[in-house]
Amino acid sequence: MFKHILIPTDGSELATVAVDRGLELARALGSRVTFITVLEPYRALTLNPGRNRELIEAFNAETAKQAREILDVVEEKARAAGVEARSVLRHSDHAFLEIGSVADAEDADLIVISSHGRSGVSKLVLGSQTSKLLATSTRPILVIR
Repeated sequence: MFKHILIPTDGSELATVAVDRGLELARALGSRVTFITVLEPYRALTLNPGRNRELIEAFNAETAKQAREILDVVEEKARAAGVEARSVLRHSDHAFLEIGSVADAEDADLIVISSHGRSGVSKLVLGSQTSKLLATSTRPILVIR
């Protein structure tokens, strides 16, 4: 049925639930999994362009480190569950497009995604990304609440 499941994650509590449910499904079906984390670019400006470049570099380094830690955790969960898994890290202004692109490139049979992610503004952004993915993807999507 579903041989390859794509699971986007941002490390939030609800995304972790989606990871767990996706791994349960993958284990039951004998599917392999690809995890994806999409990093959005730094969006703050300063009056000092040189300082802005420093802030961007620091932001990019820190978010990449955090994303790698998130992906390491989910890869370990997959190993513990006996599920073949790999992960990808992408950068994009539009996470839903990147998720859809990776689903197509990887020929994922199913996308398992949380209904929203981190709290505050980030929650609104990821919820918006999930809605946009639902509207644009040609792949089956299981939304975890």
